[in-house]
Amino acid sequence: MSPAEKWVTTTEALVAAVNDESVARVVVSGHLTNAPSIFLSAGRSLCGAAEDSAIAFALRSDGVRLSTDNSVHSLHLMASPEKRAIFNDTTVATLGRIELHGVTVGGCVQLLARDTVRGGHVDVNGLDIIAADARSQTERPHGYGVSVVQGAFTLWNLQPDRAVAISADIVGISAGRSGAPVRGSGIFVGGSGGAGGRLNLRRLETGAIYTDGGIAPGTPDRISGGVFIVYRACANDMVLDNWGMVDRWVADDKITSHGSSAIGFVNFGTINVLEMNAPIETFGQGARGFNVYTGTVKAAEFERIVTHADGAVGIQISQPVGRIKVRRGVETFGGAGDSLVKGVVVKLLAIALSVKPGGSARKVDVAGGLITHGAGINPLELQGAIECLRIAERFASAGDGFNTI
Repeated sequence: MSPAEKWVTTTEALVAAVNDESVARVVVSGHLTNAPSIFLSAGRSLCGAAEDSAIAFALRSDGVRLSTDNSVHSLHLMASPEKRAIFNDTTVATLGRIELHGVTVGGCVQLLARDTVRGGHVDVNGLDIIAADARSQTERPHGYGVSVVQGAFTLWNLQPDRAVAISADIVGISAGRSGAPVRGSGIFVGGSGGAGGRLNLRRLETGAIYTDGGIAPGTPDRISGGVFIVYRACANDMVLDNWGMVDRWVADDKITSHGSSAIGFVNFGTINVLEMNAPIETFGQGARGFNVYTGTVKAAEFERIVTHADGAVGIQISQPVGRIKVRRGVETFGGAGDSLVKGVVVKLLAIALSVKPGGSARKVDVAGGLITHGAGINPLELQGAIECLRIAERFASAGDGFNTI
């Protein structure tokens, strides 16, 4: 062990090591409990000696505060769900290079570029967030009549200066458990609104994300998402709400939602290629399968889209898009019902494919058909324009629709 490396087996030794500026690398051995919040000054790292190495923080305490050029590797960090297991000092000039590799946490991970932070890069390779509740974070981006709750993982450039750019490469990130979702959004990444600072994402590749926004009924101006890309975030190769710019977004596992107006995928930004290689299925009132509110999608391909409640449209297009392809059909099981549209609750019909006024598509190709089951609900609503439309196999209204096509 070098003089710059210190192994610790007790909470007291941990506190002494992080307060000793001569120690560049703190290695945790065993399970430390009731730890206070700790601070890693510039250039220092914290890691585990074995797979079960862990720090449990005191009740109502945040966990590890990072500064510049810090790394956290191979370690469990356990804080209360509503507290931050990992966060950063916003009084430094830059994040430098922040590395989170092979880390498991209880509590939120929040990295912000604000105050004096005007640069840096975040590298995540293996981050599992067991439990988190981000609803107490009151700072939220606003747009389209709603505000967005921060995530179990939040990386947000809040600088108003458009010259400030933060970069990131994020792979192997997961959040929540089946039956025990994180509260608020799941993964929240973004830049500042308007002409502010930018977040450049090389990759965002996720594992399973289980979320429950936990938003109180009667709060239509507040939303959350499993993966939320906010203003001035430019991303490539991602694996579901987009307000930014995405080159390629790929999902290989099934996307399921259960909440009211919990849309499978909603787009407000720009996406070049969208690939949903497993079904989208929603169960909540007004929970549409796929929705283009503003912006555009140049090419989108879906395996299958199914909705199960009133007001839950299968595909709704309100802006010009390119090519839309569905391999195994769009099917809805609801009738008329309320749905949240840009912060306003409106009445919608559970139509399989709806092109609203101002919406258009170069080509729509649906194999497996458009099928509706609600009474009087049509499979197709065409108030905009489709240059080339192909519906193969089935075009059916089990609930006696077709009245207003």
